[in-house]
Amino acid sequence: MKLLPQELEVWYLIPALRRELAKILISDFGMSQKHASQTLGMTESAISQYLKSKRGSELKFSKEEIEKIRESTYNLVENGSSNVNEEIYKLSIKFRASNALCDFHKRGDKTVHKDCDLCLNITHSA
Repeated sequence: MKLLPQELEVWYLIPALRRELAKILISDFGMSQKHASQTLGMTESAISQYLKSKRGSELKFSKEEIEKIRESTYNLVENGSSNVNEEIYKLSIKFRASNALCDFHKRGDKTVHKDCDLCLNITHSA
């Protein structure tokens, strides 16, 4: 799988972020799947697929990364941020050059050299 970093973000990072947001809304806030779907602006079936690891399950986050996602979830619920797209965008910027995404890229694309730092260079020079 020869993918650009941007493709990884769209196909893997954003779905994984949505998965974690859904899980946190349900586990930490006791929301139903219906309420979580309304909060995230997606269907109940999408929430169900995230919870059953049928969608967005390829990319795994560290405990520290999960905590950053949890903070964004709290912003949505506790601080009244109604713009889920803004929270996902902020998270995607934070995770563009994450170890999780970089390691996933190296595992999935055997043409990527083990010392590749393309994502880090693009993120920091932009």
